Amino acid sequence: MIEEYLTYISGVRRYSARTQAVYKEVLESYFRFADALTVTDLRNYEVHLLDEEGLSAKTVALHLSVLSGYCRFLVRQGRMDSNPARLVPRPKQEKRLPVFFREEAMSRYFEQTGAVPRFGNYEAMLSRLIVSVLYNTGIRRSELIGLRRGSFDPARRQLSVLGKGDKMRQIPLIPALCEEISLYLQSVDERFGPVCNNESPLLLTGKGDAMYPVFVDRTIKKELEGIEGISGRKSPHVLRHSLATQLLDEGADLNSIKEMLGHSSLAATQIYTHNSIEKLKKVYLNAHPRAKNGGDYGDQD
Repeated sequence: MIEEYLTYISGVRRYSARTQAVYKEVLESYFRFADALTVTDLRNYEVHLLDEEGLSAKTVALHLSVLSGYCRFLVRQGRMDSNPARLVPRPKQEKRLPVFFREEAMSRYFEQTGAVPRFGNYEAMLSRLIVSVLYNTGIRRSELIGLRRGSFDPARRQLSVLGKGDKMRQIPLIPALCEEISLYLQSVDERFGPVCNNESPLLLTGKGDAMYPVFVDRTIKKELEGIEGISGRKSPHVLRHSLATQLLDEGADLNSIKEMLGHSSLAATQIYTHNSIEKLKKVYLNAHPRAKNGGDYGDQD
């Protein structure tokens, strides 16, 4: 039945290969632990993952979510009467605010790594462009890797991005990013010649190969290392968080940000409002007259 379910999420639900691999690993892990899908077995599995395997609450919740989806599939197939996973409470997760880089810190990076001076140094241009595309568009790492030359439309200044669930969205590009991509593509043509076409990956490694996740991650860490104001985790997702937070701070509405990021629901986008609320609190405490004097009423006229 596991293979049938994996075929279903691949062919019908069109989950990515990575998601399919995660689902397969979770299901195989569960059935090494238990022979049946019962409330008791699922609860024992949850305790096993938390106490014996030492997994985080978030990871355990993912396991239970996968198992719940599998149970729903079995119910639809008529092989189970109900979904026992629905009766298993998920472990409590600590809510963490998205990590992001300040606008001034990213501006400092772009000032220090001007695009034109890097022209002629292919690897340097590619490294900066990876950061620039991720930061200016907010796309995911997998979406960056999936970009093709035909995805870039310089005339309309937009990028066609294939997101989760094979959903295509159009993302507007600022003029500076359009120019940077165009300069980079000139370098690609000079380096690799006519082998590149609209179906070729937009971004190629120095050897002319398609990029891969580790390549992108290493590039981000190397590029942002030592930049004043940038510390902590350096990843494609943090750049995505940074754009979303800054758009919200500049007054963009949540629905527009949702569409740009490719979120399936508004709830996923609303997490960025927490950072803006924290910023508002600081402004309030620093500026409000009663907040500055500790909240005392003082003398009244």
